[in-house]
Amino acid sequence: MASPDVVEPAAQSSTAQNLSRRRFSRDAQGLSPDEIDGLMSSSEGRPFLVVHHLPEVKEEGIPPLMPGIPVTCRVENTEKHTTRSKVNVGTLYTVQLTHGHFQWTVKRKYKHFQELHRDLYKHKMMLHLLPLARFTKERQQLRAMSEEMPSLHGTERTRRTSSKLKYLEEYLNGLLENSFCRNDHSMMEFLSVGALSFVTDLGPKGLEGPIFKRSGGHRIQGLNCIGHHQFCFRWSRRWLVVKDSFLMYMNRDNGHINFVLLFDPEFKVKVGRAHTDTRYGVCIENFSRNLIIKCSSYRQTHWWSHEINRLAETCDFLKVHRFEGFAPPRENTLTKWYVNGGGYFADLADSLEQAREEIFITDWWLSPEVFLKRPATDNYWRLDEILKRKAEQGVKVCVLLYKEVELALGINSEHSKRTLMNMHPNIKVMRHPDHVSSVVLLWAHHEKMVAIDQTVAFVGGIDLAFGRWDTNQYRLTDLGSTANSVTDGEPIEEKAGNGAADGPEPDKQAELDPYDLTYNNKLWLGKDYSNFIRKDWVQLDRPFEDNIDRTQVPRMPWRDLSAAVHGGAARDVARHFIQRWNFTKIFKNKYKDEFYPYLLPKSHCTADSLSFTVPESKKAKVQVLRSADRWSTGTCENSILKAYIHTIENSEHYIYIENQFFISCADGKNVHNGIGDAIVNRILRAHREQKKYRVFVVIPLLPGFEGDISAGGGNAIQAILHFTFRTMCRGEYSILSRLREVKDLWTEYITLCGLRTHSQLSQSLVTELIYVHSKTLIADDRCYIIGSANINDRSMLGSRDSEMAVFVEDEERVLSIMGGQEYQAGPLTLALRKQCFSVLVGASSDPSINVDDPISDEFFFLNWNAPAKLNATIYDKVFKCLPHNSVHNMRELKEYSSKERLCDTDPEQAVEELKAVRGLLVHFPLRFLCEENLLPPRGTKEGMAPVGLWT
Repeated sequence: MASPDVVEPAAQSSTAQNLSRRRFSRDAQGLSPDEIDGLMSSSEGRPFLVVHHLPEVKEEGIPPLMPGIPVTCRVENTEKHTTRSKVNVGTLYTVQLTHGHFQWTVKRKYKHFQELHRDLYKHKMMLHLLPLARFTKERQQLRAMSEEMPSLHGTERTRRTSSKLKYLEEYLNGLLENSFCRNDHSMMEFLSVGALSFVTDLGPKGLEGPIFKRSGGHRIQGLNCIGHHQFCFRWSRRWLVVKDSFLMYMNRDNGHINFVLLFDPEFKVKVGRAHTDTRYGVCIENFSRNLIIKCSSYRQTHWWSHEINRLAETCDFLKVHRFEGFAPPRENTLTKWYVNGGGYFADLADSLEQAREEIFITDWWLSPEVFLKRPATDNYWRLDEILKRKAEQGVKVCVLLYKEVELALGINSEHSKRTLMNMHPNIKVMRHPDHVSSVVLLWAHHEKMVAIDQTVAFVGGIDLAFGRWDTNQYRLTDLGSTANSVTDGEPIEEKAGNGAADGPEPDKQAELDPYDLTYNNKLWLGKDYSNFIRKDWVQLDRPFEDNIDRTQVPRMPWRDLSAAVHGGAARDVARHFIQRWNFTKIFKNKYKDEFYPYLLPKSHCTADSLSFTVPESKKAKVQVLRSADRWSTGTCENSILKAYIHTIENSEHYIYIENQFFISCADGKNVHNGIGDAIVNRILRAHREQKKYRVFVVIPLLPGFEGDISAGGGNAIQAILHFTFRTMCRGEYSILSRLREVKDLWTEYITLCGLRTHSQLSQSLVTELIYVHSKTLIADDRCYIIGSANINDRSMLGSRDSEMAVFVEDEERVLSIMGGQEYQAGPLTLALRKQCFSVLVGASSDPSINVDDPISDEFFFLNWNAPAKLNATIYDKVFKCLPHNSVHNMRELKEYSSKERLCDTDPEQAVEELKAVRGLLVHFPLRFLCEENLLPPRGTKEGMAPVGLWT
């Protein structure tokens, strides 16, 4: 690769980087000799890397046609058309072309054959006039070429149509056998062939040709400004390429793609002055733009409109699919679920290593310095180092980050962007939105996804950020212990106290270079060790400095889920990223330069060709869902909400919800999503039918905002608690209020829990809630949803935060048990539910606890609810944990917080009491601060914020 354009010296470490401007001003140019040889010798279609090297392909003179593969043509039929000449009727020839497995059609007049012959003859003369040595081979090939184009008028034989067709066919095939003629620019124009014609992963050859395109036509507010209005538009000559799921136009002079239009349900092709305000115009519409192109004749406008519609008619994305989603369910899709970030990060790291073409990443928050495999003894598995390594290998890395309101959030996306972009020019990072110009102040890009070569994708709730890595042990401490060694991706059970280490002695460790990881045994380095309710992240540009004192403050464990998908579903995930990337490039002026490329979606016709797979993946039906709006993606969709409601309404035995938020039950005023309403209706139906039905809900015991809960927690924590209690148990719209029909029997149908654990830190007993960040729904051991969408209006309505999820349905069945009866369960869903339940109720450490039947009375009452109640009682006795049911107001909160704790007064007795804790479940304290108004006071900044910020 040619050396990149460096405008400042490389930084030695992320903490020393100058982040005031981007280090690279242009892309890494040039193809390696091996890549050029690969392109020149490819015979099964061009590799996808051509898409990212169009200028270099043009500069190197790499011919569009595949070497050694013949191009054959058949002139099949003729059409009569009127002309403006004195001869009223002309002839249009249909030419069918084949090149390898690619087939396409062009329509040409006789004059086009003449122009082709004339151009080739001119080039032949130029070669003779410029007797350079490098043209010797071409001159030898050209000697066999006829100097004149024979006339089609004159003999009886040539007047017969069949003979005319045959003669033109033989003539054109003769030219195509000559290597100089077949690669000549004029031949490429005649054949409608360009650099993207035979890229296998872009699908069929499609339609191509020169057009004039009109500026403007964007449906995005703010883009049709001066110079783009219908009264001041401009025309530009471009090369149009139409594939099976998108079209694009490019500048053939420099090889740069200028615009990409994805097919969607709003896609239409219209012709005529009434739609285009121009003669011989074609209007191509989708959700975000009305693109107007101008053709050379009436005949061409109808031919192009017909061919564009023909190519698009099989495209999945022209239809609205189940749940009104953009993508259909993909059967026989390899997929894998993950509980916790440990296994997820490890598989993701291995998959990133397999990348050969592209890596797409979008996150709400991304920490470049996060380690994907632990404990880290060097920087090899650090995210930024992985991406740099792949970029140096020629992989294009594209990252989309949420641009936060800095006064409200401290995730420092500017640091993330500059850190990554200063590493290599093949790493591109965009941030969106610009809050003032886009008039978007409250909403966020909340998706968490990675797509690799548009072949494998990861979707879920786990950002590639600090604090997310965790395992089933949910450690509270990390002082650098031998217990932190990892075997087969799963850490060994930690020892009480977690204070011993096999490396240097603790006082000597402090003297070591903090960037030298040779003797490291810690799992969470620097800012990665976190307890964000105690103290939110600050100074993220100093990532390896601790944010809290790990010798005194326990970390807050992080529970989350994610999923990997392959093939067509991975293509769908990548298409969503591409749509957002191209939308952002159009919308923000700073990204309109050529350094930020337009991205192209791969065709689904090659989706089953997998270059690698994630280990232990199984086949199921997978549908990619999303929440999207005009501000975020340029389109509108809330398929995640519809899938949640559909799954709840159609569940027969149980639903399991594990979510960071639980804000629902529509009132038509403050809350609008109907997930809570669907739960109520489904329970009432079960009650009326006298059928067993269970609802399991697991959420965090406290919202994830910094605040001292012993003093009330702060306005943000209280605001979220208000709407959570409003959903569960307080007010006329709450679930329990609307279950009045079942009276006290609601406990037979629904259980509401949080998670807590305990450990020893510096010889003191400590406890902390496990922060549930999951966004998961499991139903009937047959289907599940994993994604980034919380149960609140922000995530679910579609018009607010942008989100992504996958709906996975088992297609196979295994024998299981449900309600004491034999039951045909889905193997993937059954394994996921058992994994979740085993850890939560303690069955993973106590084989006597049976989790096979999730709705049996034994499991629901004795293995789930009884431990949840007992655990809450023990934690209250030992630690006086908050939140707690006995605290109804601020006065009681103050009194409760001042009480002595058993862990302080009698540690030995406390240890004995904690031995009875089983699993992680504790009942959610439904009466906590029930006598207080938890809405923020009007005079505070939280009180002045719109209610939608919290819901």
